[in-house]
Amino acid sequence: MNSATTSFECPDPLQRGDGVVNFHDDSQGRKKNDPSRSPSSSHLVYGILDIPPWYLSIFLGIQHFLTALGGLVAVPLILAKGLCLQHDPLTQSYLISTIFFVSGICTLLQVFLGIRLPILQGGTFAFLAPSLSMLSLPTWKCPEWTLNASQVNTSSPEFTQEWQKRIREGAIMVASCVQMLVGFSGLIGYLMRFIGPLTIAPTISLVALPLFDSAGNDAGIHWGVSATTIFLIVLFSEYLRNIAVPVPVCGRRKKCRTSKFYLFQVFPVLLALCISWLLCFVLTVTNTLPSAPTAYGYLARTDTKGDVLSQAPWFRFPYPGQWGLPTVSLAGVFGIIAGVISSMVESVGDYYACARLVGAPPPPKHAINRGIGIEGLGCLVAGAWGTGNGTTSYSENVGALGITRVGSRMVIVAAGCVLLLMGVFGKIGAAFATIPTPVMGGMFLVMFGVISAVGISNLQYVDMNSSRNLFVFGFSIYCGLAIPSWVNKNPERLQTGILQLDQVIQVLLTTGMFVGGFLGFFLDNTIPGSLEERGLLAWNQVQESEETTKVLEIYGLPCGIGTRSCASSCARRLPFWPRMERGGPGVVGVSQLTLCSQNSSGERLHGAPETRM
Repeated sequence: MNSATTSFECPDPLQRGDGVVNFHDDSQGRKKNDPSRSPSSSHLVYGILDIPPWYLSIFLGIQHFLTALGGLVAVPLILAKGLCLQHDPLTQSYLISTIFFVSGICTLLQVFLGIRLPILQGGTFAFLAPSLSMLSLPTWKCPEWTLNASQVNTSSPEFTQEWQKRIREGAIMVASCVQMLVGFSGLIGYLMRFIGPLTIAPTISLVALPLFDSAGNDAGIHWGVSATTIFLIVLFSEYLRNIAVPVPVCGRRKKCRTSKFYLFQVFPVLLALCISWLLCFVLTVTNTLPSAPTAYGYLARTDTKGDVLSQAPWFRFPYPGQWGLPTVSLAGVFGIIAGVISSMVESVGDYYACARLVGAPPPPKHAINRGIGIEGLGCLVAGAWGTGNGTTSYSENVGALGITRVGSRMVIVAAGCVLLLMGVFGKIGAAFATIPTPVMGGMFLVMFGVISAVGISNLQYVDMNSSRNLFVFGFSIYCGLAIPSWVNKNPERLQTGILQLDQVIQVLLTTGMFVGGFLGFFLDNTIPGSLEERGLLAWNQVQESEETTKVLEIYGLPCGIGTRSCASSCARRLPFWPRMERGGPGVVGVSQLTLCSQNSSGERLHGAPETRM
């Protein structure tokens, strides 16, 4: 697959302008070698518009799949108890395969038609709280006999009806329409004019900071294993990233030869996971790890999830309505809408974090509108397929971009295809699901640390010598940690007597990114301060300094839609439609494909033909 705009500038096949050596088959798309690239993009192995070789894209896509694996698997397993499925691992594997498949669909929709940044889509924890609250109501509470494994016959029609009537809840599909309305109507883009660094910084940071407890618990299953994973990721991504490894390369023009490749810089997470996984396997086979389920370190064994692998089918194709026609309850709709609000705030923060990590301009309003709208469409798809959850942008994978320094959009396309395959081939997905918990915990500690730092880095535009700004940021981020902690410990103090309202309040006030982002938004727009002091002047200059063509290359729709085709005046008025706000006759559309000849220094040869499509 090709990106909407690809420029093959024919650089030296082995030597990049910044001294990084890459192996590229002569038949593969070459990297762009533009000296005007932004500072953040100059340190990337592959930029957002670069197309790595297909085999490299597959491995990088698998790495992103492994990064998201913990969250993808955790969502259906957490929901299993509320769905009366705690004693039915086979159906649990069906839910895991379904969420893999839907996440692949939503990822491809987002990359091609949504925000167009390299962001993976997957199940969201924001929907878990209202879903579990609804399932705990007397109407939906599981019967006592389903809690006893000896009384459960997973093949009986009675048991099937019990869990299917719960997962058929269509509140997610109704709430997703609200998200699509907010996105495609341009409401979220309108609000972006009031959102600056002092709103974005606490929002992004609080995506990861509240997860320290979860990441610490996973890592604490066996600190030796998790510390090994952390050590390997840091070793590969930071200390060995400039060490080139000789690899054999075969091209069309030349015979097989040896070239140098920065293996540790491109695959730090994948290498660390595989090595730690292998270590756990060896410790399991030799019975070094304890075999008693209550003993410390038991979950570091590789055979604790063997049931998932043995019972999963080789091939199963998920389809809409596979559990039956959906039903809707008012309480569920209001609760899920609260999760939608939190998910949108998190996603906007992820868009800015991702753009910064891949060296792209900040996303324009039409791209943000499209991204939120497509995420709503993804939630609609997830509800139709019966995942029991919605989808959102995955912050863990945004953190992986910062560690691997690979920001290519095509890598996420490959990750989306991997997710689709994992959803169809149940045995393969189940095999990945056996990665020990402390291995995932060690990886999360590194990933979440990167995300937190990316959020704080937005303060570079703000005058941090101002007591106003210190108060806004400090108060916002501290309340984003303190208020959710208190609400989780004292949920009974917020009872209003109206169940739907209680669910909305509970979800919003237990979401740190919403609390911190809202306080940052409110205080930054109400406390007096100059545009320069608030960072809005520098923030807007960064957004306006990028060339229109570069913004269109990254955020425009594929095939030139909106610039060269379907560019009617009516379409341009749509809030999510790409438009050329500046530029004259010389400005090109997003479907332009440039082919040229260059000399070894990267300059185009005199008289060399240039082909535009």
